[in-house]
Amino acid sequence: MNVGSDVYLIETEITKKGATIWKGQYVDHREKLSRKKRWEQLDEDVVYSQMELDDKVVNPNQIRTIIRTFKEHLPEMFPDRTNEKGEFEVPKTLIFAKTDSHADDIIQIVREEFGEENRFCKKITYNSDDPKSILAQFRNGYHPRIAVTVDMIATGTDVKPLECLLFMRDVKSRNYFEQMKGRGTRIINLDDLKKVTPSAKLTKDHYVIVDAVGVTKSLKTDSRPLEKKPGVPLKDLLAAITVGARDEDLFTSLANRLTRLEKQLTDKEKSTFAEKANDKTITEVVKELLNAYNPDTLEDLRLKVEHENPDVAPIEKEEKVKTLTAALQNQAASTFNGELNEYIENVRKAHEQIIDLVNPDKVRAVGWEKDNKDKAQELLKTFADWITQHKDEITALQIFYGQPYRRRELTFKMIKELVDTIVADKPTLAPLGVWRAYELLESVSGQPKNELVALVSLIRKVAGIDTTLTSYDKTVDKNFQNWVFKKQAGTLKFTEEQMQWLRMLKDHIAASISATADDLDYTPFDAKGGKGKMWQLFGNETENIINELNEALAAWDERYKRNTYWMGNNITWRSGGLYKWPCIQTN
Repeated sequence: MNVGSDVYLIETEITKKGATIWKGQYVDHREKLSRKKRWEQLDEDVVYSQMELDDKVVNPNQIRTIIRTFKEHLPEMFPDRTNEKGEFEVPKTLIFAKTDSHADDIIQIVREEFGEENRFCKKITYNSDDPKSILAQFRNGYHPRIAVTVDMIATGTDVKPLECLLFMRDVKSRNYFEQMKGRGTRIINLDDLKKVTPSAKLTKDHYVIVDAVGVTKSLKTDSRPLEKKPGVPLKDLLAAITVGARDEDLFTSLANRLTRLEKQLTDKEKSTFAEKANDKTITEVVKELLNAYNPDTLEDLRLKVEHENPDVAPIEKEEKVKTLTAALQNQAASTFNGELNEYIENVRKAHEQIIDLVNPDKVRAVGWEKDNKDKAQELLKTFADWITQHKDEITALQIFYGQPYRRRELTFKMIKELVDTIVADKPTLAPLGVWRAYELLESVSGQPKNELVALVSLIRKVAGIDTTLTSYDKTVDKNFQNWVFKKQAGTLKFTEEQMQWLRMLKDHIAASISATADDLDYTPFDAKGGKGKMWQLFGNETENIINELNEALAAWDERYKRNTYWMGNNITWRSGGLYKWPCIQTN
């Protein structure tokens, strides 16, 4: 079972439109691999589009604007992530970068914007130091909180505590995009999540996709990815094919690298390539590499053998097919030699990027995707319809829609059975999911501690008991304060020990919906003396107190009328030891 996602959009001017650096400006030119810089004046205008961003031109302010906006809005995406000191705790986040160089730029800016040391944000790519160890730390430890990757953990790697994916690169392959999103879908129970994210208060029931480049809206194709060896350096691929390696992944990966390289080369560099490649263009070399394992080409070879050798035994035909296939592979591989390999490696390293420090970026739009809100609206309507449809046939719902005093009858078991019934009938109506839908559409108060508390809060909202969706424990806290204030408005004053017991009952009702006298024999009451101690403190009114709290703490928001009354000056006091407790009468 996997969890679903919500999409949060960040759109900036330069991400959307690119920019222009005018002739005469002095700018840094940086080598992609060595990252060495040189300062030089432009002799012509440099116009770059969003597709050339982080390839031909790097705009650090564009990266910074996205990261800063991401940081500022994280509390909106994860409103419950504050620790005991009131500090926001960044959820485990994975950032997808375009290249290794892009990843390095992102990491530097993340550390600066979050004001954190190196361990806070790490790169996990095939070219990083000890990537497997860093990945294990990301999966199992507190640090790093944010990891930046290109391909290494895009597919096939589980990081269950991962709750946020920030896309700073587009993806054209539909299958690859689904695999990348799959990193966030893994479920994890609350105890395991809290080991790496201590501030987590709920089981992971969704993850957030932060789309900073339009990846969720861009056109996707079903083409298979060519890159099969993303972690192998280009020079190793070239060396392998030169010494006789002939596997399909090698051929397709090398073809993919050469296709990418061709887009970077000048016409002069392409001509030099052809001179060293037996007069073959890069396109022709790539075609030969792909044809060597193209299913249609191989099928043509098999049909040719069948046609030319109709009377030959099958095993001999198979050998002939293998011979022709090997010849096709060797023909594709024969292009590569020491001189060409060296040229490919050097021309790739020589390419530079312009660092645009001239054009500042700014945010155009930020917030939850509109589709999220439409889906949330539909979910809330479905939930309300389900509750209304079943309110006369399920006991727990009958109590909510009945007279206020009946709410004392609610039990933990009733609510647990109601949760199970809803989820079994309509899994999409799981209470925590419905709660998040409300958060997208309107302000809510508090965060539920579990699904049962969430469901009670939601039903109170749907039934009109609360005007604002409020976590039930906050409702209980408020009603408890009102109840104590009214009780002590006269001559009655609770002792500190009595208040301790009343607070324990309040906390128990907030977590378990109601309390009974039998609950006093269990945690946390048993450690304080259990039923006997409460009887000592409250005497014969113990049961009445529990019943009244069950009713008062579930009161209607601002409209609850006490169903207890005091007998004026004729209050009967029970005395015993150091306490006094008035008789309470209930209607």
